[in-house]
Amino acid sequence: MTPPYENWCIHGGENFCLFINFHIRVVIPLVVRKMMASTAYHLWSMEDILGQGATASVFKARNKKTGELVAVKVFNITSYTRPYEVQMREFEMLRKLNHINIVKLFAVEEMHMNPKQKVLVMEFCSGGSLLNVLEEPENAFGLPESEFLIVLQCVVHGVNHLRENAVVHRDIKPGNIMRVVGEDGCSIYKLTDFGAARELEDDEKFVSIYGTEEYLHPDMYERAVLRKPQKKAFGVTVDLWSIGVTFYHAATGTLPFVPFGGPRKNKQMMYRITTEKPAGAIAGVQKVEDGAIEWSYHLPQCCQLSEGLKTQLVPVLSNILEADQEKCWGFDQFFAETTGILHHVSIHVFSLQQATAHRIYIHIYNTVSIFFNEVQRQTGMVPELQQYMFNGHYLFLNPSMKVVSLPLTTGDQPIFLISHQPEKIVGLLLREPETPVTPSKFDVVADFTFSKAIVGVIHQYLRIAQSLQKHQELILQGYYCYFENVRLECSNTEHRISMVSMKLLTFLNTEEKLHKLSQPSEDLADHTEIEKKLRQIQENLPIYIRDVQEFRNKLDCLRTELSRSSEILTKDKSTQKMEFLLEKITEVHKQYKKDRSEGKLNFNDEQIHKFEKINLSNNIKKVKSLLREDCSQKYRDVLTIAGKWTSALHDIQSQLKDLNSFFNQLIGELQMCEERQSQVLDIVTLRSQHWAGRQQPTDGLKDKDQMILRMNRLKDEMEAVAQELQCNNSIIESLGSLNAGPAI
Repeated sequence: MTPPYENWCIHGGENFCLFINFHIRVVIPLVVRKMMASTAYHLWSMEDILGQGATASVFKARNKKTGELVAVKVFNITSYTRPYEVQMREFEMLRKLNHINIVKLFAVEEMHMNPKQKVLVMEFCSGGSLLNVLEEPENAFGLPESEFLIVLQCVVHGVNHLRENAVVHRDIKPGNIMRVVGEDGCSIYKLTDFGAARELEDDEKFVSIYGTEEYLHPDMYERAVLRKPQKKAFGVTVDLWSIGVTFYHAATGTLPFVPFGGPRKNKQMMYRITTEKPAGAIAGVQKVEDGAIEWSYHLPQCCQLSEGLKTQLVPVLSNILEADQEKCWGFDQFFAETTGILHHVSIHVFSLQQATAHRIYIHIYNTVSIFFNEVQRQTGMVPELQQYMFNGHYLFLNPSMKVVSLPLTTGDQPIFLISHQPEKIVGLLLREPETPVTPSKFDVVADFTFSKAIVGVIHQYLRIAQSLQKHQELILQGYYCYFENVRLECSNTEHRISMVSMKLLTFLNTEEKLHKLSQPSEDLADHTEIEKKLRQIQENLPIYIRDVQEFRNKLDCLRTELSRSSEILTKDKSTQKMEFLLEKITEVHKQYKKDRSEGKLNFNDEQIHKFEKINLSNNIKKVKSLLREDCSQKYRDVLTIAGKWTSALHDIQSQLKDLNSFFNQLIGELQMCEERQSQVLDIVTLRSQHWAGRQQPTDGLKDKDQMILRMNRLKDEMEAVAQELQCNNSIIESLGSLNAGPAI
């Protein structure tokens, strides 16, 4: 007897399902056949669908002989209602295009059971589309800068190839930009779906309407979406508008023009926003029904692009998101500007006293003086105040140097910028993302939408926390190097004091010998005053040495504070905790996705759904608490102590600068004294020779030996003085080279 069906449950796999009765142990396999389709050379399952449009569907297929994965575009009945030349257009377009950033066409085949039904066999892009990438929660606020630059490069090169072949795409959007992961792990993006494409020279126009409404040029939108009759013809620049919307979407994660309720529900306002956009604006959002449009002239602070890249990108967006085709850039200017961006090199700079990270985009053939100016534009620090460190040493840059001579930098290993005067701390600008309101009622669709949005928001919270931690690491790393360089300045000053002390001692010893050799005269009168002054300086040298030692002791205290801060940072597990919470929140989102696909839940599943909603709210609160009370507070603590370090280091360097200035002046005076001693020695030598010449004829033989002995002694003493003077010269030269400092 067959058991009642209400006691049976179903467990399914891909190719079979099991009917299991809980009262008796009966397992009945039920084989489910896949619907297959094929051409002469390729085979695919109807379940392996990659995309679907109005006139065709795209499937993942395999070559029957080699097993190679391809994508097949199968046209439906609707496509055959179009004129024959329109049907053939995509085939012909793809045949003439051959570029790494264009999806490659392998063959045009026919369905096995219906030879009249055409199939395009194309390159399979395993990474999905750019739209799939943007729909990932971690990209809810836009792509990372490195990935965005890849998108920029691939789209620009791909569109340039279209233009070289006189092709206008007419439906550029993230869904029509496919992604492949190269052997080096980097993305390669490729334009696809040329069903709307046609050949068109720069000065030609077309009147037929294609495209996706959010990415459509306003003139085409008016005719295609609003159904308003018009006699306008459209040029190749309509692709530029679609490219602008696509780039903005990739950079920010959102569309640039959004009316209240969304573009699909408020079409009239959508058209108004795009046509009334002020010059220079790149986005317009209506947040309240019938409310004012909020225009944006900059990319949002929450996107992942650096200020350096934003500055380069905004002019491009503002000039291609231009409804008036007469005012819109042409392709030549678009390619020139975007190619210029792509040819820039980026130099990572961390302004230590301001605690801000920067990326300087600059042409590699520019000079360092232009680099200085760009640093000033981003930091407000004039070139005369800019000082740099790299790899723990001062980096001395000549304005005439080429940028190519600068060291390679990364976000983890930037060039540190230090001002010669104290700078106000700026720090990382914190702006928490807006959190969507939790649905108050049980609704699987609304809860899924909320959970999807909140996963993106939590990713942004995590990025902020990671940025705070990274900035703390850079602050501590930079100040450690700064401490060591100031310590080296102290050592150089101590060495200079020692050398000056030796020089003074030598000078004063020489002075005593000269006094013994010479008779008191007017030539030595002014020299006596100098000697008194130098003896006074010699007595004060120990005071200067103690001052420098105090600087060293102060630096030791600062290093102790830095070590303490480093230890706190090393033990900080805030980001790991946040990552754990993100995993929990993501698991709830995945469950809500299943709940939405099921539609109606049974009682038990509904209760689980509600409990998970409570857990979701609690975990969101924990993430916010971690950022506000833990990450942000520790970051502020480091900023506070870094401000004290800046003040202390500035004081030390100012006093070292005064000491070095004093010693430079003293070295000049010692050089003058040395010249004076040389003159005195010459005078003494001449007098001795003159005296010897007078005495020799009148002296008797008895005094001759004594005279020779005195002359030899005088000669030896003068030679000793001459050697000491030569030694003094060497010391002064060494002091001069020490004052010059090392160059890197």
